[in-house]
Order: sequence, then structure tokens, then C-alpha cells
Amino acid sequence: MRKSSIALAVGLMLAGPVLAESWHYEGGATPIAYIDNGPAQFQFACRGGQLAMGFWVRAPEASVASASALSLAITPDPAKGSTVSAGSAATLFAQDMPLIHLEGSSAIVRGPVARQWARIAQGAGTELRVAFVRQAGSGLEVFDSQVFGAKGSKSTIGQVLGKCS
Repeated sequence: MRKSSIALAVGLMLAGPVLAESWHYEGGATPIAYIDNGPAQFQFACRGGQLAMGFWVRAPEASVASASALSLAITPDPAKGSTVSAGSAATLFAQDMPLIHLEGSSAIVRGPVARQWARIAQGAGTELRVAFVRQAGSGLEVFDSQVFGAKGSKSTIGQVLGKCS
């Protein structure tokens, strides 16, 4: 019996990273679908009947931590080794979102853009890349680019969308 307990514990430790890559759902007064990769969290919530999308980075780069607003970029199933690019047809941008600085930095998007991003996240096969970005004279500057697993995103985000008008 002791060997089986040890085997179970080891199995759960090995499964930890896989579980961390799955989307989670919490019901209640504010239904929420989220994924957390450690440094950041990406989420969709139904707040007051309106869909909201949030991107939160726990220890943001200095340029993010001092910014009052930045744009956001989302890329479903980014190519291995690729970076965020303004020329990518797969990347969608949410322009000049005000940032909230509290135990990290975050941006919250509501309404049609949040709904569009929810559909993108649901359609991703394996991964999603979300980043803070801004236009600069030399092109696009990218900050705190984060990759999240897409496993379970379709059904988990669907539960939130089902509760949100």
C-alpha cells in the first residue's frame, strides 16, 4: 500500500505541469475561465452580464510597470520560435488599453473585443501567445510575451460565454 501511495504522489507531481496547462472554470457570482502559466494569467469573466478579458503579468518588465496604457496582441498557435509581428495575419491587436498596476500589471478588455478574443482563444489548437505591445519608430515593441496552453479552452470559455449576454 505504501508503494502505491508513493507511485500516486509521483504520478500527480508529473501530471502537475500538464494540469497547469489546462483552462479552469469557476462558477459563482462571477463565472470565470482562466489559465495561469506562473508568470502570468489570461482570463475571461462575465461581470455584470458583460464579457471581460484580462491579461495579468505578476512581475512585468519596467516599460510595462511604468506605462499608463499599452496595446495587447494575441496569436493563436504561434509558430515555434516566432515573435509577435504587426505583419502577421494571425495576430490580433487591442489598441491602447489602460493598465492597472497592483501586484503586477494587467489590462482588462470588455465588450466586442473581449468576445472576439474569446473566440480566438477557443479556436486555438495548442497554444496562445498574449503580449503587451506598442508602436515605435522602429516598428513594434513587445513586452512580457506569454505563451499559454489551449487545452480545454473551447469548453471552459464556452461555459463563461453561455452565462454572459
